[in-house]
Amino acid sequence: MRYEVDLSEASKFARTPAYGIPVIRAAAACGPDGGTLGATNRFLTRDGSPWIPIAGEMHYSRIAAERWDTELAKMAAAGIDVVSTYVFWNHHEEREGEWDFSGNRNVRRFVELCARHGLHVIVRLGPFCHGEVRNGGLPDWLYGKSYEVRSLDAGFLDAVRGLYAHIAQQLRGLYFKDGGPIIAAQVDNEYMASSAPWEMTTGISREWVPSGHDGAGYLERLRDIAIEEGIDPPMFTCTGWQSPVPDDMLPLWGGYAYRPWLFYDGVGAEGMTEHPATDEYRYRRLHGSSTSDGFDPPYDPDSRPYACCEMGGGMFNSYDYRFVLPKRSVDAMANIKLGSGCDFLGYYMFHGGTNPKGAAGFLNEGQTPKRSYDFQAPLGEFGQVRESYRRLRTLHEFVKAFGPELAGMPVSLQDGQDRIDPSDSETLRYAVRSDGERGFVSIDNFQDHARVPSRHGEQIDVTTGTGERIRFTGIGLAEGENCILPFNMDLDGVRLVRANLQPVTVLRVPGRPFRTFVFLKPDGMDELTFHFEGDIQDVTVGKADFERFMVRDAAEIVCVTRALAGRMTVLDGGLAFVDDDNALLYEDGDGWTLESPRAENGIAAYPEGLLGSPRPVEPVSVYARLRRLHADRYEIALPAGMGRLFRDQRQVADVMLNIAYQGDIGWLFCGDVLIADNFCNGETWQVGLRDYADAIDAAGGKLTLVVTPLRRGVRVKVTSSMAARLEQSDACVADVTDVYATPVYHMPVGE
Repeated sequence: MRYEVDLSEASKFARTPAYGIPVIRAAAACGPDGGTLGATNRFLTRDGSPWIPIAGEMHYSRIAAERWDTELAKMAAAGIDVVSTYVFWNHHEEREGEWDFSGNRNVRRFVELCARHGLHVIVRLGPFCHGEVRNGGLPDWLYGKSYEVRSLDAGFLDAVRGLYAHIAQQLRGLYFKDGGPIIAAQVDNEYMASSAPWEMTTGISREWVPSGHDGAGYLERLRDIAIEEGIDPPMFTCTGWQSPVPDDMLPLWGGYAYRPWLFYDGVGAEGMTEHPATDEYRYRRLHGSSTSDGFDPPYDPDSRPYACCEMGGGMFNSYDYRFVLPKRSVDAMANIKLGSGCDFLGYYMFHGGTNPKGAAGFLNEGQTPKRSYDFQAPLGEFGQVRESYRRLRTLHEFVKAFGPELAGMPVSLQDGQDRIDPSDSETLRYAVRSDGERGFVSIDNFQDHARVPSRHGEQIDVTTGTGERIRFTGIGLAEGENCILPFNMDLDGVRLVRANLQPVTVLRVPGRPFRTFVFLKPDGMDELTFHFEGDIQDVTVGKADFERFMVRDAAEIVCVTRALAGRMTVLDGGLAFVDDDNALLYEDGDGWTLESPRAENGIAAYPEGLLGSPRPVEPVSVYARLRRLHADRYEIALPAGMGRLFRDQRQVADVMLNIAYQGDIGWLFCGDVLIADNFCNGETWQVGLRDYADAIDAAGGKLTLVVTPLRRGVRVKVTSSMAARLEQSDACVADVTDVYATPVYHMPVGE
């Protein structure tokens, strides 16, 4: 089918310069090295240049402190350059007046490690956070106070002042103006838009934390208190959706296509029995003077950049809504947001975690697992690297290389694109961002909760502001695939009129007079063709994993398949490729490290010799023996000396316990301590044992696995008016089909 879009309006927009906006606190936005942060109505700036930040959420208090350094290195390796993190009030002051910033709660140490890996930080201060934490992060003791939380009541603001004062003490000297990594702070979250249960009332009066009613004045007062107590970032942020937005704060948006809250307490919203397809995978205009219908922010959308902090990097399984997240949904949403005018990518979550145990009980929200907060994120609860991570890393390289060019480019849509029904599997979904003459075509072939089949034989005609018609032919995409295609791209003096491949990055290889442009071959693309200006012959590449060619003497082009791109790391002056989808190469501050479940691994580099080989490791074998104790519980026996394994074998980074089971809930105990739990969704449950190795040794190498049965045909029997509730069921399913352990190795890599 043929599609067409006109860029004449984009050409007019591009001639209108961006202007500065007051969300930046100038005195806090200049570093001691002269570096600066700024903001215009279209994009943020770093050292005066347009900047598209890439933020990933990671909660320090949900991850063992011993893991922070490695996991932050893996975040940076994915192209993340900003880490956002909640400071959960009840993780630090669970009991009134008793503060804890030690161990996994040491926010200062976490922020310092972010700086070590070149990562900026957004601190999400609360007081209300949500994050599927008990009471949204508010301590239980607030429930019994004489004031209303999330209000301008003087008593509540005094309590918040105490919270902010303690946070400020921890973060002193770590702000951008000090040469530190903190570039922003968020006050409250989803104010007047969302809430959470008061967990002490769950199952009885079922009360909820107030969502708030004091408007922008509440957020402004929180900001003022934060500044008064010494919290001094370059900017403050707030929630963009359904929330008031003060004039001097940057509103941050999001997008979730998988929504457990639709089935809260097992009751589907408006009687629904199945999750509907959402409009999250539809291109829209989200910035500028003319935005798409349905996007009505509480501010002029041309006056602020469209920025995101909560694009769904995954989603939690609630008790009443369990699903397996399609990992391709994550980079598909990033593509949609970029194509819709987003100039700040932010994922919630990028790294999963484990809820800490509270002094008086569990700190989870009641509808979620007590310990696990894996979130099916790109990096899992114990640092597992998933397909979404590998796909996002490729997209993030594109943003880093071409972000300064892309930032601020307006969105051009063919009429009707922003009104496509989510169930429409026929119409090609695409958008163009350009300055009217050159730019990028974003195409998506993913839709949540619906199947979009592979596409073939599509054509897009792009008419530039000067009337030039650029015709993309031979467009095809596999089911679930997305891509970004360039037009009128400058290859160091050679004009690439169009290409059916996605730009990834640009390399400067030492000793070469030309640069290398790296492109991705999208899965299912019909024609992999480069069309150049003038008498330069078009080039069509094949299906090989790796191909390269020269364009005259001006530029080299390297092309990789989607599969190979997932194993690719961009180096300074070249590329490296691991030989296993489950392996990851990253820089840890002291050099290159390879993480892999295999003891023997290979790395290929381009150019050859750019990187050495992984240091060999001695493979270890860790057994996990399963013995059934009762119908619903099992003993798992592990080798003696698990703690010694991690101390003596430094190259063994973790041991993953894999549990394949059928049932309702899985509970894993070490002695009398619940170390992990899982709402069964059909996937193999993984638990990293490193954090519990010494406790496992103390328990004689024994773990207890309890499987709550999945009951079929449940009904309630009441025999008299005085009878207690009695449930009967036709069948119970609780079965463990396999348990096995797999080591995770860390191998230094020579240069």
